[in-house]
Amino acid sequence: MEMGTERGKETEISEPLLGRSQKIGDEFEVVERIPPWREQITARGLIVSALLGGLFCIITHKLNLTVGIIPSLNVSAGLLGFFFIKSWTGFLSGLGLWVSPFTRQENTVIQTCVVACYGLAFSGGFGSYLIAMDRRTYELIGEDNPGNRVEDIKNPSLGWMIGFMFVVSFLGLFSLVPLRKVMILDYKLTYPSGTATALLINSFHTNAGAELAKKQVRCLGKYLGLSFFWSCFKWFFSGNGGSCGFDNFPSLGLLAYKNTFYFDFSPTYIGCGLICPHIVNCSVLFGAIISWGLLWPFISKHAGYWYPEDLGSNDFKGLYGYKVFIAISLILGDGVYNLIKILVITSKEVFFQRSKQGQIPLAHKFQDAEAFKLAREERRRNETFLKDKIPAWFAASGYVVLAAISIATIPSIFPPLKWYLVLGSYVVAPALAFCNSYGTGLTDWSLASTYGKLGLFIFASCVGSKGGVIAGLAACGGMMSIVSTAADLMQDFKTGYLTFSSPRSMFLSQLVGTAMGCVIAPLTFWLFWNAFEIGAPDGPYKAPYAVIFREMAILGVEGFSALPKYCLEISSGFFVAAVIINLLRDVLPTKVSRFIPIPMAMGIPFYIGAYFAIDMFVGTVILYVWERINKKDAEVYAGALASGLICGDGIWTIPSAILSIFKINPPICMSFGPAGSS
Repeated sequence: MEMGTERGKETEISEPLLGRSQKIGDEFEVVERIPPWREQITARGLIVSALLGGLFCIITHKLNLTVGIIPSLNVSAGLLGFFFIKSWTGFLSGLGLWVSPFTRQENTVIQTCVVACYGLAFSGGFGSYLIAMDRRTYELIGEDNPGNRVEDIKNPSLGWMIGFMFVVSFLGLFSLVPLRKVMILDYKLTYPSGTATALLINSFHTNAGAELAKKQVRCLGKYLGLSFFWSCFKWFFSGNGGSCGFDNFPSLGLLAYKNTFYFDFSPTYIGCGLICPHIVNCSVLFGAIISWGLLWPFISKHAGYWYPEDLGSNDFKGLYGYKVFIAISLILGDGVYNLIKILVITSKEVFFQRSKQGQIPLAHKFQDAEAFKLAREERRRNETFLKDKIPAWFAASGYVVLAAISIATIPSIFPPLKWYLVLGSYVVAPALAFCNSYGTGLTDWSLASTYGKLGLFIFASCVGSKGGVIAGLAACGGMMSIVSTAADLMQDFKTGYLTFSSPRSMFLSQLVGTAMGCVIAPLTFWLFWNAFEIGAPDGPYKAPYAVIFREMAILGVEGFSALPKYCLEISSGFFVAAVIINLLRDVLPTKVSRFIPIPMAMGIPFYIGAYFAIDMFVGTVILYVWERINKKDAEVYAGALASGLICGDGIWTIPSAILSIFKINPPICMSFGPAGSS
């Protein structure tokens, strides 16, 4: 996504261009001192971080439990953090009170803390591996499904979820701290999202940037209000269950509606379409057309031959089984290819960096004043980054102590996952965290979920039929948490490096944000769990990845024996197709490859449906037309508009959940049927 500044095109840049992109920094470099790391972390910043962390956790849960696509909200976190603190300091200054100035370092700390907090709403597995353990998912797969044992049920509970979050979420932060200098200064990894966020925060703290930020916040606030009131309006027509309201509006006709092709007026999905790249949105729509437009109608015609005709719509022995396993094959094919690709790239780059270390450095002759300023600024960044060291012994001892606590605790939460299996995973976890962090630095693509699925298969097969499902899902959670938080930390170190923020303040804000997330993420999920029917296949909160992750664990234990006829062959074909499509995207020229769909994005509607793909495509069409009419305005305001749509709809979730808890149902059920039907 392009950032909301005139330098938006520089989000994909090489290191030498960073100085030019921050030329405006010379305005305030003369007057702005770099505050000590203790001054960069403030009480007001932590309060704002907790509020925004809670909001973004709710948004992440809503997306996780509906479609599973989570756009980056980092820019929104930085923008809203700037707005809240600036508003607070402006208010107090207007009363004649003295307030400490709001610096870009404090802004960076807030953004880091918020991202660490809401990141656990995703890596915590509340839409995937954790609720894959619950009874509803067990019943949805079928009690007679081989490998789906009643003993492998663990329903969500606040106590064990918060405890599990605390024992697994901090390990990743300590695993790679000693390598921060190597990753940021020696290898000079770009971390594109971290770099883009730093450029945005730096631009806020100039006169021109502050004015632009105010305009973006006004745009965000306007569309937040519109989205909130539209979601409130929709609620009155949504009835008490069933296919009621605007969420089930057959906008493309009843036949298309039957195959899930309809526009459901969702501000959240339209906002996602505005944020996600065009190729992602088009890939999702293409996947919807392939599956719901062609493949599922074709397989349905063979009911009675390929599978029994009288099965329910959610029976894995019928069409439902094809939907789930073909979606899994696309997701795994994409994940396996990209894992191998990133490992190859990482190995080549590490070898290249080591070979460079033996070369004699050449003396640089600065030919003009600008080059000298750039070099001076880089030296200042390096000095700031290296000044507040985090001792290696502290990181190592922290990892060992936390691992020991985790090894002792996790088997009591998940008895099938024995202590020696947890120990084995923590021995290899730092190496996997390094691979993921390095790959993220090169490509901006974190493969945390792929590493988690890898751990799921390995541990499920190791434990076997007696507890392998629970063990695999729990191991998946531990692995995802470690590699995800390690990559996030390095991303934040890069942001801190470019904003002259202390590594200590970055590390501490990650710790605080993670601690907040360990409490806020389960609490906000608990709101959804008690207010809505999570996992109901015909409801709004389908939790699609719960079924997928549990089936992956069962496959790790039982193999492919229970699949419907030809399901394995078709799934294998889509797995190979995912690998080939990715290969074509990498080997063909950019002018061709940019039109080739992404298999991971294609696979999501295979199971969920086509309706959200329509919404996201509407978002991408709006952005495309906007860019053609006024590209500069689109770059500046598209992210703010999208964030407003997503946040407004997310905020409405809170009163909606409260109404549901108190059994207050919408008064009207607006539904549609053929003319003449009763």
